[in-house]
Amino acid sequence: MERQKRVLAIHDISGVGKCSLTVALPIISAAGVECSVLPTAVLSTHTGGFTGFTYRDLTEDISPMVAHWQSLRLKIDGIYTGFLGSFEQIKLVGDAFSALAEKDTLLVVDPVMADGGKLYSIFDETFPPAMKGLCSKADIILPNMTEAAFMLGEDYAEGPYTREYVEGLLRRLAKAIPVKHIVLTGVYFDDKELGAAVYDAAADNVCYVLGKNIPGSYHGTGDVFGSAFVGAAVGGKPIAEAARIAVDYTVECIAWTKEAGTDIRYGVNFERYLGDYSRKLGL
Repeated sequence: MERQKRVLAIHDISGVGKCSLTVALPIISAAGVECSVLPTAVLSTHTGGFTGFTYRDLTEDISPMVAHWQSLRLKIDGIYTGFLGSFEQIKLVGDAFSALAEKDTLLVVDPVMADGGKLYSIFDETFPPAMKGLCSKADIILPNMTEAAFMLGEDYAEGPYTREYVEGLLRRLAKAIPVKHIVLTGVYFDDKELGAAVYDAAADNVCYVLGKNIPGSYHGTGDVFGSAFVGAAVGGKPIAEAARIAVDYTVECIAWTKEAGTDIRYGVNFERYLGDYSRKLGL
């Protein structure tokens, strides 16, 4: 019988509002992959659309937790990072890669820091270069269009995009950050479809995985996509197929959330289609 694989997800956790670890843990588990967690902060709610939320920083706990796991000689098949709230956390996560990853550990960095042409309010222009440094240690990075541009020191370009622009951006990013694969999200060429461009740096090959573009803004969809992608990739799916599964699953979740009329502050209804996601993985 095949050994169950393990992913370590390094994200913050919000008690209410589906994002980060409250998304990563169930989705990666639904892929048949154990999801261990390293919380970087604890919040009462996420910060999108809520006020008065509580926040407890867990930076000082990261190194002791990593040291304990290192002493256990845990086999970790993938490490998946998301929102990191400080330069110190970026450094500590890089140290965790060195301490816990083996040659066959898949390192996936989602450089969560910006969207829609703007950095998140807690960051300034010095943050993208630091995140670029962490990305250089990864096998796969999952930037959106804004994050990709900012890590290159370029201005954000509003879509719809051309294939020439997207592929040029990917090649410039791969030259600046030596990773095996880039999964660039927020790619669209018209108003009908939205998804990702998957770049294989060694083969210099780009493929597109697009799904129905559902109007509106929905919190946590990046975490839903990233978690579904990581679960599929660590579970053994090729990178492009993992991205295809993740796009389809995310679109299903958004469509159901819109149909149900859910308050978008609380995130998308990803739970309804967890069974479909598992079946797509052959489980």
